[in-house]
Amino acid sequence: MMKKSEEDEYWNSSKFRAFTFDDEDDEFSRLKESRQAIRRLAEEDEDEDEVEKVSWSGEPIGSKDPGRAPEGRTEKPDRTRHNQTEPHRTPQNQTQPDRTPQNQTEPVRTRNLRLTPAASFQVLIHLKRTLSKDVLFAELRSRQTALRHFVQYLTETRDQDLLLELLRSLNRTEDVALLQYREQLSLSDAPRRRDFLKTCLSLPFSADDLAHIQDQHDLLDRQILIEVWDREGKLDVFRKFPRKASILNMPVITTLYYCCLYHYSEQGTFSSPSSVRQTFKLSEKQYFVTALAARAKLKAWTDVDALFSSRNWLGFTRKRAPISFQRVVDILHRNSAPSQVLQDYIGLVDDPQQRVSLASRHRCHDVVINTYRDMKDRQLLLGYRAKVERGSAAERKIDELLSQPQIRWKN
Repeated sequence: MMKKSEEDEYWNSSKFRAFTFDDEDDEFSRLKESRQAIRRLAEEDEDEDEVEKVSWSGEPIGSKDPGRAPEGRTEKPDRTRHNQTEPHRTPQNQTQPDRTPQNQTEPVRTRNLRLTPAASFQVLIHLKRTLSKDVLFAELRSRQTALRHFVQYLTETRDQDLLLELLRSLNRTEDVALLQYREQLSLSDAPRRRDFLKTCLSLPFSADDLAHIQDQHDLLDRQILIEVWDREGKLDVFRKFPRKASILNMPVITTLYYCCLYHYSEQGTFSSPSSVRQTFKLSEKQYFVTALAARAKLKAWTDVDALFSSRNWLGFTRKRAPISFQRVVDILHRNSAPSQVLQDYIGLVDDPQQRVSLASRHRCHDVVINTYRDMKDRQLLLGYRAKVERGSAAERKIDELLSQPQIRWKN
């Protein structure tokens, strides 16, 4: 028999990547869910790029499934190991009771062989075939590294039933719940998946995880209702912009985009954008950028303009938005907004250099000319005159400004 220290050295020397309960990148931590899984647009500006991925091509933004965890790591609770008992020791001059099932060879002798590290899985497969479950689980419980290899093996071979039995024997109720929850990911039938999610609400998850699962259930239930109503495509907007995919199993932001695209004017219905926003507690920023992209896609410029709330200050009215106007211009440009629409919003960029840069890129000459005029920079205005087309309206406007004696140029 190999000594305990030798066994540990053998298992730890394996070339195979072992499963570890405490590794933040292990199979179970990837299953760990949080409410952020259905809220892909965070509050920070750098996440605004996600907005531009929203399109009704059938591909959701963010995760491809509302029930799948985000790719980034999620916070993992402290998982203490259970039932880590010392291996059973047989007193001297006392025979060890025979625990081998009938018609099976003595398996423990397998460990007398000094196998190469690459043979670790073969050892586990042999033990699985020759030992009863109770004996196998007891042996693995006292050998944590071998246990991790075995869990990895069961995960790769998708032996769900045996893996659940093993985890239950270790009193790992949270991991058992996560595996049961994972079953819904393989269900393609939306009503069955919705009903399965409802049963998951009775599993021993944390309050935050249960709230997330409830959100998943409610979102899929809403999508089923919308799908039944929209499948026939009776509204005019469906004829102008036909659906390319079903709304079922899409993330919440994609669902909001879909509702802003096809059901924007509705109130008090399951497909109402305001109802989706309120039910899933989406932020002002999430709603704004999604609605902006959807209405710009339809060239509904009146709706776009109405998204910007105005503020009055000393008699002046100025539009405001929860994101920068530079980002607004980028979203509008990606949705093929005309030059006049772009010009209106480029003119709202506060920083003069950014404003000129955007205006030059999108050939909004009036914005560049007006900015240089406000800066009272004659040299920049002359330089820009050389860039515009000769005889154009932009050149005539520059000449008119340069000839005005009341403007006090700084150079």
